[in-house]
Amino acid sequence: MKWAIIVLIMMSLLGSMMWVMPSKRQKLQAELRLKASKLGFNVQMIRLTPPRAAGQVEPEVYMATAYRLPRFNLEKNERDSFVAWQIFRQTAVADEGLPEGWSWGVGERKLSEIQLARLGQLIAQLPVGVDSIESTPVHFSLFWDERGRLEDLEQFKVMMQEFIDNKF
Repeated sequence: MKWAIIVLIMMSLLGSMMWVMPSKRQKLQAELRLKASKLGFNVQMIRLTPPRAAGQVEPEVYMATAYRLPRFNLEKNERDSFVAWQIFRQTAVADEGLPEGWSWGVGERKLSEIQLARLGQLIAQLPVGVDSIESTPVHFSLFWDERGRLEDLEQFKVMMQEFIDNKF
């Protein structure tokens, strides 16, 4: 009987230790966020409200991980006149100028044809896990589910830096 109690206590302690250990996914997220920080990204959890998808009565609100590169290259007058925009990977009514399956949250009909073409090229290069893109005078952001590789961050930075350099 003593041995059964000892085994039960040991299993309880071992179970408690296993419960607080991070999972493989949590370890990958920690690695991604650490590397992102080293590359100059700000990583934040953001509450997103996309436009209503086709067939929805109310938009779905969800938490997303934003990988943001800050903008330091805008003068005050450029910040004041900057055209902010945000797009989402979903089908909705506001989709003018975007590839199929993407829709506008903010900024529809405010970008030039050249900018829309470049945005289409960016969208074609993104992994499926990126479900929103945002550009403001403060930062350029990708909202990503973090189901990828560490190398994805370097590709993201190159793609995003082009938009920052072109002030779009």
